[in-house]
Amino acid sequence: MSRGYLATRWDRLNAPPRILGVDLARGLAVLGMFAAHLLWIRTPVDLAEPASWLAIVQGRSSILFAVLAGVSVGLVTGGRTPLSGQDATTARLRLVVRALVLWLLGIVLILTGVPVYVILPAYAFLFLLSVPLTGLTARPLMILAAALALVMPFVQVVLDALPVWGMEGGYDLSLAIGWHYPFTTWIAFVAAGLGAARAGVTRRRVQWWLLGAGSALAAVGYGADAAAGVDEQAELLSYLGAVWTARPHSSGLLEVIGSGGFALAVLGASLLVCRSVIRWAVLPLRAVGAMPLTAYTLQLVVWAIVASAVLGDTGDLQGFRDLEPFWPLTMGTIVFCTAWALLVGRGPLEAAVDRVARWTVRGAPARAGATRR
Repeated sequence: MSRGYLATRWDRLNAPPRILGVDLARGLAVLGMFAAHLLWIRTPVDLAEPASWLAIVQGRSSILFAVLAGVSVGLVTGGRTPLSGQDATTARLRLVVRALVLWLLGIVLILTGVPVYVILPAYAFLFLLSVPLTGLTARPLMILAAALALVMPFVQVVLDALPVWGMEGGYDLSLAIGWHYPFTTWIAFVAAGLGAARAGVTRRRVQWWLLGAGSALAAVGYGADAAAGVDEQAELLSYLGAVWTARPHSSGLLEVIGSGGFALAVLGASLLVCRSVIRWAVLPLRAVGAMPLTAYTLQLVVWAIVASAVLGDTGDLQGFRDLEPFWPLTMGTIVFCTAWALLVGRGPLEAAVDRVARWTVRGAPARAGATRR
């Protein structure tokens, strides 16, 4: 194996056009979802009780994924300047193809019987909904994200109460469209991430803005929830109770504000951290974040194989968690992704999805410029 080949792999992970902080944020989101899937977690978060701190991954990791989906869409459709003309058409059509491939992969993972709400179908719908937004610049995208965040939680309560979910086939429908991560409300997170990409996530000023504004939003959302003291039972008793909550996966107004802000703050912090020498210490996490689809899928496939072999049932959540699989799966994923990134290059599923999109939609849209930080 020539030095030139290894140097190319190293540059692919550590040099432009990769944005190291975005990879780090993705890596944190992946491992956060591992924790949410594989560990017994005491909720809610109580800052006075260290044993509860791990509950920070509940709901927030998936929302961080949604924000980063928006960032990714923004980067492949022009970065700070939206693509136009045929380049824009090519990029948008490829997003549609990627959405279809993600949906199909999500259905396959659901069919394994692993007892998690697979996020890929929701991702697919979010990609489709993002296509009309790719021509917008940063300011209108941020305004749109704020409007959706403030309005859609009130609509979401009504949508969640529709009788279709209780009808025969309703549960299967909810799995097939990823309704645990409802695209009707979560498009706000994608719009925010897309707006961040248009503002320029490689700019130091934008990174500090993401950290500051995100922290403020998190404080408002979680602070209002703590002040209201609404419990899950109260949510079931009234419309406003269902809206005015920050409970994970509720899609309530305070969760959208608080967890959306948290995701923006994590993105900003990750980008700033990767401006320092710490970027080398977190290289394994960045490697995971460089191939999040591969890491996420691999976790569920290994889960299905082990649970089937050891427990005889892929759907036995308690039995699988009692095997204490978090650290073996997490460390195995980190080692695999790091070795693959340094020795092979792009993640296998990421490369496959990209090839399908490029084969299906011919053309070569211009790439967004980026710096390594």
